[in-house]
Amino acid sequence: MQSLEENRKGISINVAVLTVSDSRTIENDKSGKYLIKSVEEEGHKCIERNIIIDDVNKIIKVLRKWIDDKGIDVIIITGGTGITGRDVTPEAIDKIKDKYIPGFGEVFRYISYKKIGSSSIQSRAIACVSKGTFIFSLPGSPGACKDAWEGIIKMQLDSRNKPCNLIELMPRLLEK
Repeated sequence: MQSLEENRKGISINVAVLTVSDSRTIENDKSGKYLIKSVEEEGHKCIERNIIIDDVNKIIKVLRKWIDDKGIDVIIITGGTGITGRDVTPEAIDKIKDKYIPGFGEVFRYISYKKIGSSSIQSRAIACVSKGTFIFSLPGSPGACKDAWEGIIKMQLDSRNKPCNLIELMPRLLEK
């Protein structure tokens, strides 16, 4: 089981939050607000936030800009991970990813299964690395964002998390 190495100092990272939605605005984006609040409560900084419609090319444009920004360590996307025709976030990620982190989606769906049963198969939540930046793509509901943050992301972005965490891998992501 995981635990925190309390005597070790935590490392603050820079996070960008992208909401993919045809209907959300800054005012009514509960998932984006939750993620920003949660990121900052853990001592990290949310340095970018954007809302974009469900369009592969527009999503890719924002992701490439943020991936090329060396000041952004992690991108968290909420929305567009379902299976309807407008849900295209995984397709956009597929075009910019270097490596998938398949365990993220597997664990997320396991957490979801315990709460919503077989409906969890409708989620295409995924994570990847692109040019040294971690990207987590979550469903758009606030509950799903909370499940992903509390159940996975929060601990993996805590440098004190044992036996291992994603923060300690960051210096090695661009190795050849």
